[in-house]
Amino acid sequence: MSSLLKVDNEIKTKVDAFRERITSEAEDLVANFFPKKLLELDHFLKDPIINISELKEIHSEINLTVPDPILLSDLHDGLEGQNAKKRKLEDGGEDKVTGTKVFVMPGGMMKSNGNLVDLIEKVKPEIRTLIEKCNTVKMWVQLLIPRIEDGNNFGVSIQEETVAELRTVEGEAASYLDQISRYYITRAKLVSKIAKYPHVEDYRRTVTEIDEKEYISLKIIVSELRNQYVTLHDMILKNIEKIKRPRSSNADALY
Repeated sequence: MSSLLKVDNEIKTKVDAFRERITSEAEDLVANFFPKKLLELDHFLKDPIINISELKEIHSEINLTVPDPILLSDLHDGLEGQNAKKRKLEDGGEDKVTGTKVFVMPGGMMKSNGNLVDLIEKVKPEIRTLIEKCNTVKMWVQLLIPRIEDGNNFGVSIQEETVAELRTVEGEAASYLDQISRYYITRAKLVSKIAKYPHVEDYRRTVTEIDEKEYISLKIIVSELRNQYVTLHDMILKNIEKIKRPRSSNADALY
């Protein structure tokens, strides 16, 4: 290869050092980090914070009181309002419920669900760690793939399957982060609805429902993270020989 493409020796030395660093780090991840992490997450799944049986315990109070009803000072005021509404509809206007104008929250800033925020802050670093470690191992396997040749590609197909599995795990882990963001956005919209329509009980109940749903989802996410570490560790160990030496009869073909 060096005779066909001239590579600066200094750059080649740095690239080789990078390859060696990735190899050393990835092998340590598969051999030590993955099994330690799966045991750690398995222990986390037994933590009381993620095993609350009564979901009412994770509910957070929504401190938005229902305003007093507006009383008409004159009976004719109500008639005039109805006539005005009728004229508006006759003119082709729409009858829109505008709700209560909100200038400031009575109790200051409306807080998030503290129980779920604490749990999310514990789960997010685990998601990020899985993404980063999978990326390192994926790079290692890709660097082990030999040049393309006819025949004797069974080991290469195993390498490609491993890379595909690592890429899938990365994508699923990234989707967990999207799920958390969607939870916050959805809840914020519902709380805004409660502030505007404080007399509608269904909005309040919906906030409670999505809080419970998110709590259950977070436990499932932790379980999935553990299972992905188990799967990757098992898959790579079972095929480590073919992953590291896909063409045992022509090892010099590796680059």
